[in-house]
Amino acid sequence: MVFRLLKYGLSHRYPVTGDIPATPDLKPRYDVVIIGGGGHGLSCAYHLARYHGIRRVAVLEKGWLAGGNTSRNTTTIRSNYLTPQGIAFYKEGLELFAAMSDELDFNIMFSQRGQLTLAHTEATMRAFHTRAEAGTYMGTRIEVVDPKGVEALCPELNMDYGGALEILGGLWHADGATARHDAVAWGYAAQAARCGVEIHQRTEVDGIEIAAGRVTGVVTSRGAIACDHVLIACGGMNYHVAQMAGVELPIRTYPLQAMVTQPVKPWLNILISSVSLHTYLVQSSRGEVVIGGGSDPYQLYSTRSTLDMKEHLAEGSVHLFPFLQGVRVLRQWAGITDMTPDYSPIMGASPVTNLWLDCGWGTWGFKATGVAGKRLAECIATGRVPAILHPFALERFERFALLNEMGATAASH
Repeated sequence: MVFRLLKYGLSHRYPVTGDIPATPDLKPRYDVVIIGGGGHGLSCAYHLARYHGIRRVAVLEKGWLAGGNTSRNTTTIRSNYLTPQGIAFYKEGLELFAAMSDELDFNIMFSQRGQLTLAHTEATMRAFHTRAEAGTYMGTRIEVVDPKGVEALCPELNMDYGGALEILGGLWHADGATARHDAVAWGYAAQAARCGVEIHQRTEVDGIEIAAGRVTGVVTSRGAIACDHVLIACGGMNYHVAQMAGVELPIRTYPLQAMVTQPVKPWLNILISSVSLHTYLVQSSRGEVVIGGGSDPYQLYSTRSTLDMKEHLAEGSVHLFPFLQGVRVLRQWAGITDMTPDYSPIMGASPVTNLWLDCGWGTWGFKATGVAGKRLAECIATGRVPAILHPFALERFERFALLNEMGATAASH
């Protein structure tokens, strides 16, 4: 990537090439059809073509490339989860992000600055000690810090000493990072296209064809396609798309809102989150303060934003950093998150042969973009689910082998 940028900068003509080809005509048959042109679907397509030699792949996106949750998140990447299985999975994902710019020859603006989660109660501090022990055991950089440690990491914080929301300590995750979300999708799309993958935007899936318990094709708004494998990776619409194949998923969909302020002088060098305030903040490279919180408390398939959530996020932000009062909000947005009962994703095989699932991501789908694509490509290419994905199987709900990650979010739900 570095040499490509240098060559571009020294060129007198500044050559511009189209990284992503125009939408081609649909072929009658593909080896793999991926439903969803977001980060996960594009990552899987890239890994199939690059590492498994499967290039007859069609990525179907009903809207535009990465126009769903991939471009509607707050760019946070971390591996400070609760369960050993979750920590191992997201740790691999974080490692892939660290090398992604070079892997894709595309600058994803990866910035590893660390995440500090604040505790305002003794119960939260006890939970942080448990998470720190689990994370350290699994090889992540994570520790509990006292109030002095919190002040050293972020001296601008309002510690609220003696108040109802006094900060008693924090969970410091030095591996926490951010990346440019749409750049991740563009990088995967560009490299996948160079390997022969076809990306079909404005192509909606209307049905999934099955014969003798095996997937045989998909029906789209532009015609029918025969295929050997189908991957469902379409964010908040996963439940409805899976129903086209007769697969019932334990998923409910909720909006998740965020907003961003006008640019201000850089001051926040780390990621900050508060479980009690349901608020988290990170400052972008342009100086904007990105602010997010918990999901809306009701099911809805809508990306509209609300005044009450804006007020809630503003209140939490101003409590943590009083000097933000009066800073203007530039934009507010929402994604739709597909939540499972145990707050962990569903990955791997479905009851239909060769129909693969990449679902139930809730609020943590972006940080799994690389690892989910890599591991699901392995599923499709080999026909076997790798060990790292076994805990996330759909049948865990039948076996009551739940993988509880509730409370592991940056702002608890």
